[in-house]
Amino acid sequence: MKLSRSKLPALVLLTSVLMLPTQQSVWASDTSDASSYTYSSPKFAASTTSNISKIIARISPSVVGIVGTPTAEAIASEGGSESEEPGGTGIAFGSGVIISSDGWIVTNAHVIDSMEPGAKVITSEAKGNSKTYLVKEIYSDTVSDLAIIKINATSLKVASFVSSKEQPVVGEQVVAIGTPLSLSLRNSATAGIISGVNRAVDASYKLLQTDAAINPGNSGGPLVNMDGKVIGINTMKYEALGVDNLGFTIPADTVQYIIGQLFKYGEVHRASLGLDFEESEDALSGMPTDDALTVGKVNSKIATKAGIKKGDILYSVNGKKVHTVVDLNEILKSYVPGQTVKLVMQSNGDIINRQIKLSKE
Repeated sequence: MKLSRSKLPALVLLTSVLMLPTQQSVWASDTSDASSYTYSSPKFAASTTSNISKIIARISPSVVGIVGTPTAEAIASEGGSESEEPGGTGIAFGSGVIISSDGWIVTNAHVIDSMEPGAKVITSEAKGNSKTYLVKEIYSDTVSDLAIIKINATSLKVASFVSSKEQPVVGEQVVAIGTPLSLSLRNSATAGIISGVNRAVDASYKLLQTDAAINPGNSGGPLVNMDGKVIGINTMKYEALGVDNLGFTIPADTVQYIIGQLFKYGEVHRASLGLDFEESEDALSGMPTDDALTVGKVNSKIATKAGIKKGDILYSVNGKKVHTVVDLNEILKSYVPGQTVKLVMQSNGDIINRQIKLSKE
């Protein structure tokens, strides 16, 4: 579905693919102009700086780097190809968050899916020591852009996630941690605020917006609050000349939902109405709207049997109003296939209450 009819800057995923010629130093830097630059550290109140430092120290051991050989598709998406650099090598890398002490890690689907088998995880452990592990298991969900991977490790430090009652608010201070641009920059931290909530930007679920700097390689890393708890997994940003600090994060409640499904089934068993919907022009352009969803296609026998047909209008599901497809997806996170929900719809000009058993997407 098209995000908007207006022109938007490019929305990019944050996996980094670095193409390197053979014999080149992997992490070499050009320092020829270094003497012409002067860096002045930002001025924070002592208490704020101290708090952020403690948060970074607390969460960093739970953040990992993920590295592997990029797939041909990943190389092509970066605008290059293996044939353009004969004899060259490629490196793809991203970030992840430890969710169990025995080696389970959550990251973005596009991070691990962009790597050939044999990807590795680099942990940051006690006293600054790092260890490298081979990824043994992968369960990926492209719809949510989330995946869990397994390494053979023990006694890892697990990150804490916010509860469903701890909803982020606009203006809340946050810190992003990940592996931007190079593995030598692993566990880099940037600070900012929550710029917006409930954003629907080319995603199936609502996202958080932040102005904390997130760059290629930050994908799969955490966005944490001032309690040191993970409020989301960084996934993508807008990128264009003149566009600054427009990054997006998958909220913790969606992360927990997907993790639970992947652990239980190895895939996500999404509840579905068995219908395709069309959004209003206002909804497509991102304007506030009370418009409802229009049925564009009936995909299931259950929906057909319930009397639903193309052109019908959906107003609510179990009393919750829906204006966009993302609204509907958020509601359906609370249900499983086989459950029955009540729909308020319009058909042939009449308002009708229908009940339908949810199918598996």
